[in-house]
Amino acid sequence: MTTLTTPDRAVSRRPPPIGAVLTYLSLVVASLVVLVPLVVVFLTSLKSSREVSDGGALSLPHDWLNFSNYATAFNDGKMLTAFGNTAFILLFSITGTVLIGSMTAYAIDRFEFRLKKTVMALFLIATLVPGVTTQVATFHVVNSFGLVDTRWAPILLYMGTDIVSIYIFLQFIRSIPVSLDEAARLDGANTFTIYRRIILPLLKPAIATVVIVKGITTYNDFYIPFLYMPSQDKGTISTALFRFKGPFGAHWEDICAGAVLVILPTLLIFLFLQRYIYNGFAQGATK
Repeated sequence: MTTLTTPDRAVSRRPPPIGAVLTYLSLVVASLVVLVPLVVVFLTSLKSSREVSDGGALSLPHDWLNFSNYATAFNDGKMLTAFGNTAFILLFSITGTVLIGSMTAYAIDRFEFRLKKTVMALFLIATLVPGVTTQVATFHVVNSFGLVDTRWAPILLYMGTDIVSIYIFLQFIRSIPVSLDEAARLDGANTFTIYRRIILPLLKPAIATVVIVKGITTYNDFYIPFLYMPSQDKGTISTALFRFKGPFGAHWEDICAGAVLVILPTLLIFLFLQRYIYNGFAQGATK
């Protein structure tokens, strides 16, 4: 019995391999790189002006219930208007992206037409072209429609530039048997009916993935709202936070409170819906 248990105990006490140690070490370092700035912003948002000037970045606030900075950021920063504009843009952008992306993927997968491979190649090329290189021409096009300084300008741009969503839908549609389409056609259904009654309901995992990814991207975007909606009453939460540099340029506690207000919605949404993101990408990759 002694000769059997001694090797087992020796094996159990063997130190972990170098690769596992480096893996966990890199994860800890990466977590600190991500979390430390967020902790600094949160602690600063609860401090007074004197605490910010006299204390360090990681010093604790004297009053953990000091929400006056949040009230200042919310009221003076016009956050309510910014959240309303952002919600309006999100609603139409995400709805348009889901409809356009799913319809485009359905047409590419289910129909044979000329230059089909060329269209797919153009989609791939479009992902490689930096968006900033086409902004001058894009601005002139949007301006010719009279949409500059309106909320429809970013909505139009967000709906028409999401190639990633098309590929997400395309991966899911390829997993749907064509026999379902053929059975529906035998019952007299047309193309749009098949898309609406069969394809779209089966794309719920893909729709959830696109809604979350597209929503977070649109919510965090700064460049397009800042360029196409210069008026303060049409600002989104990203541009509203940017305008803090004027009246609150020296008040980091108010700026950090505004940053927390901006971060909080996306953080909560991601924490509650992250499994849909991972499952959506995993299912789309394996099907």
